[in-house]
Amino acid sequence: MSEVVNKTTLAKATTGVLASLTTGQKNEALLVMAAALRAEADYIIAANAEDLERGRLNGTPESMLDRLALDTGRIDSIAEGLQQIAVLPDPIGDHLETIERPNGLFIEKVRVPLGVIGIIYEARPNVTVDAAGLCLKTGNAVVLRGGSSALSSNRAIAEVLHRALAGTAVPPDALQLIEDPNRSSVDEMLKLNGLLDVIIPRGGSSLIQNVVLNATVPVIETGAGVCHTYLDASAEPGMAQRISLNAKAQRPSVCNSMETLLVHRDFAATHLLALAEAFRDVRVELRGCPDTTALVPWALPVTPQDFATEYNDYILNVKIVDTLEAALGHIAEFSTKHSECIVTEDAANAARFLQEVDAAAVYHNASTRFTDGFEFGFGAEIGISTQKLHARGPMGLPALTSCKYIIHGSGQIRG
Repeated sequence: MSEVVNKTTLAKATTGVLASLTTGQKNEALLVMAAALRAEADYIIAANAEDLERGRLNGTPESMLDRLALDTGRIDSIAEGLQQIAVLPDPIGDHLETIERPNGLFIEKVRVPLGVIGIIYEARPNVTVDAAGLCLKTGNAVVLRGGSSALSSNRAIAEVLHRALAGTAVPPDALQLIEDPNRSSVDEMLKLNGLLDVIIPRGGSSLIQNVVLNATVPVIETGAGVCHTYLDASAEPGMAQRISLNAKAQRPSVCNSMETLLVHRDFAATHLLALAEAFRDVRVELRGCPDTTALVPWALPVTPQDFATEYNDYILNVKIVDTLEAALGHIAEFSTKHSECIVTEDAANAARFLQEVDAAAVYHNASTRFTDGFEFGFGAEIGISTQKLHARGPMGLPALTSCKYIIHGSGQIRG
């Protein structure tokens, strides 16, 4: 039996116990897990150093190493995420609807766990903890398959969490980490119908597309973020600069960072050069259309492929447009339906943008960096869903549930 099948089978065997746990038992386990992470931070950081060293030797970009790196502050933040999940309402058992039929049948629609959730993700060890916490809070077992670049970190975190769970009502086998770094382990997970109930991929577009195109297990698609900010003609210059810089440079390695800045021609004529200088001050490389390079001499020429690229780096495309319609057309062509923003003082243009743009999160006068479970008040998130079925946008606890109908009768039969 392969590692994938063995560990998923072990996880599935815990689902009955998980479904019967009380909210208090699950919350206690989360708090014990959080305390264990803090207590064993040095052990985790030492393992993380192995991953960072291997990444540097392999030429991994600094922006990606930043996503991988752990220190005591980040571990404390990750542990705090578990504590926040513990105080969030437990959706399991919620009564979504009650129906009383004329024949006396009483029907209840209630939230239940999904079952066994497979998470396939890349170089972000915090996902190991976030996914475990969210899944266990909702009574789901979880099978984690992180990227090989974070294997030492993920292994250490999983060991710490397993030891912590051993002293709680949550079975340690409910949390499994696949350690096989070969792509074949991912391919095997994609076909585990009957053992995995759903797969959630988190990472770059190539990982997500591989899962979406090849899985026979149901998939919740997340994450790739080719996000845009459109500066309308009436945009307030100071606000436009603050939002644009934050959306690109505050943390460029994440999926809700901006990759393309669209600028109305009238705004560009008077404000683009100053904005470009502000980007240069924070080391952002600009790639622009011909009109942009005419105004910003140091901007490099942009290509159509650039507009479709999620850089996750200090690189920004800039395109000057003549109308709101042109901005909407560009977004419709290149958006990954993650997060899109308009900066404008024109209420009609804002309303049209918010109505017409097809994305999980659409902003007026605010940075796309807010597309995040914590910022939306959901606590830690399992990912940002960019599809339309089951869940969309930041996926908190309710997104990790399904429902079932419970029917109470008194001997009714159907004639």
